[in-house]
Amino acid sequence: MSRHLRKRSLILAGHDTSVALESAFWNTLEDIANQQKQTLPQLVTKVDAARSPEQSLASALRVYALEWLKQQLSISATPCT
Repeated sequence: MSRHLRKRSLILAGHDTSVALESAFWNTLEDIANQQKQTLPQLVTKVDAARSPEQSLASALRVYALEWLKQQLSISATPCT
């Protein structure tokens, strides 16, 4: 595994799994979980359930974090009326 990846072990759907992501993605996912008043495992479970079978969990988590950040940018760019 690359030095820049951080591996986490989680229990999803009753079985152990591990996911390796860059620290920046883990930090963003933790921010998302906190904002949504969830634990990180709850958020990962939600993303896991929504991903397509051909998409890896790591990829799904990266895309989820990216889409959330894009949404935050569009919300902050919307002028107040």
